[in-house]
Amino acid sequence: MEKVKNSSVLSFQTKNKDHHTMNQTAGLIIGAANGIPIQQLGSMSNRHGLVAGATGTGKTVTLQILAEGYSRMGVPVFAADIKGDLSGLAAAITPNPKIEERLRQIPLPDYAPSACPVAFWDIYGQTGHPIRTTVSEMGPLLLTNLLDLNDTQSGVLYACFRIADDQGLLLLDLKDLRAMLTWMSDNARDLRATYGNISSSSIGAIQRQLLVLEEQGGNLFFGEPALQLNDLLHVDFSGRGVISILDATRLVAQSPRIYATFLLWLLSELFEQLPEAGDADRPRLVFFFDEAHLLFSQAPKALAEKIEQVVRLIRSKGVGVFFVTQSPLDIPESVLGQLGMKIQHALRAFTPKDQQAVATVARTFRPNPQLDTASVITALGIGEALVSTLDPQGRPLPVERTLICPPQTRIGPLTDNERQEIIARSPLNGRYEQTLDRNSAYEMLQQRAETAVAQVPEPAPAKSQPRAASRRQGVGEAMIKSAARTIGSQLGRQIIRGILGSIFGGRR
Repeated sequence: MEKVKNSSVLSFQTKNKDHHTMNQTAGLIIGAANGIPIQQLGSMSNRHGLVAGATGTGKTVTLQILAEGYSRMGVPVFAADIKGDLSGLAAAITPNPKIEERLRQIPLPDYAPSACPVAFWDIYGQTGHPIRTTVSEMGPLLLTNLLDLNDTQSGVLYACFRIADDQGLLLLDLKDLRAMLTWMSDNARDLRATYGNISSSSIGAIQRQLLVLEEQGGNLFFGEPALQLNDLLHVDFSGRGVISILDATRLVAQSPRIYATFLLWLLSELFEQLPEAGDADRPRLVFFFDEAHLLFSQAPKALAEKIEQVVRLIRSKGVGVFFVTQSPLDIPESVLGQLGMKIQHALRAFTPKDQQAVATVARTFRPNPQLDTASVITALGIGEALVSTLDPQGRPLPVERTLICPPQTRIGPLTDNERQEIIARSPLNGRYEQTLDRNSAYEMLQQRAETAVAQVPEPAPAKSQPRAASRRQGVGEAMIKSAARTIGSQLGRQIIRGILGSIFGGRR
């Protein structure tokens, strides 16, 4: 069955090559200012962007029209669905008076309700294909942020990864990491000369944070099969980019740190694995990061520097990153300065602090002599925004008060039946649903413990040497218990049930 599914995806990708130029357009129309279309050039779309505005001002619909526009250009899209509304991208919109009114205000001769090709993903595996990575792929820097560790604990975690590499132990899931940490604790004296002091208290703190992470769904997120980045880069038979939608409604509510860390990991993996794109007529992938403040609000300095570096360099790989948030001030200046396209929906200014924020936001745009930008920000209606794009030389154009285009896809979520039908038809269906548990650190440390137990000398017959037998049996039990402790509490209990059961006649 897997062979059939892989071949269908291959033909899916091959047929796209025949259609590569059919959907190519000069740019993506965002809306119109005084009846004149405002567009973002495809060649400038890897210069990143920002969609900002207060709750209820139309950010989600703007994200939707950007995603469907890039899809029509043949560009794959990845977006996190915070509210559950983006699933409507998979269905055509039903015409209504509001849409007809907006079309009278914006010249869109090619407008036609149509669905986009969509792939659904879900860390919990309930509303989309399961999406995972391994502990090794995540790495110690991101795990430090995910577990909210201090500097000392972070140093121990870095040592854990180094020791695992030196020992040839794969860290795939959380039980691998837990087993490795406990082995380090029991062998800290021998490891100290090479890897420095390994504090039992620091290991205990990391283990406690792992328990919290497991409760938040980390045990589902870490494991195999891990996400293959190529599965985010598909186009359909007609040449439209597939929009990959991560259901983040539950994730952001319960585990915002997992959400932010996962998306940052995904960006860094794209940067590391994709080849240089050069000057292309459109991006290779567009990545929407909704609730962007979650990425920056608690990031330590080392991670913040990593984020800035990834955002600055990933555009050379043909990836455009769009941050979606309530205020541009949620984004650090070092990152905000790298965002080419800016779409600013209304902000509210009820307090002096709000008014100061509005004035600051207004200064982030290239001025338009015909607009008082600060005043307009607070007067924008729903579906209206201040928009600044880039010219062919990459220079910001003056800001324009813009009516945003109506979407061609449904505003609002799919029904559960509609979603499940799309998942069932997906070429990716069945590729990630069944978990794998390869021979990794957990199993390899268990094998070491079993080998140590097997080397324990058999006790002498009790009749000939009763005292020695009693003493030697005690030593054997101590070695077995020590081996069990070396693997960690969860693995240790399995060893006691298995090994002790077989030696001393207990139940397996």
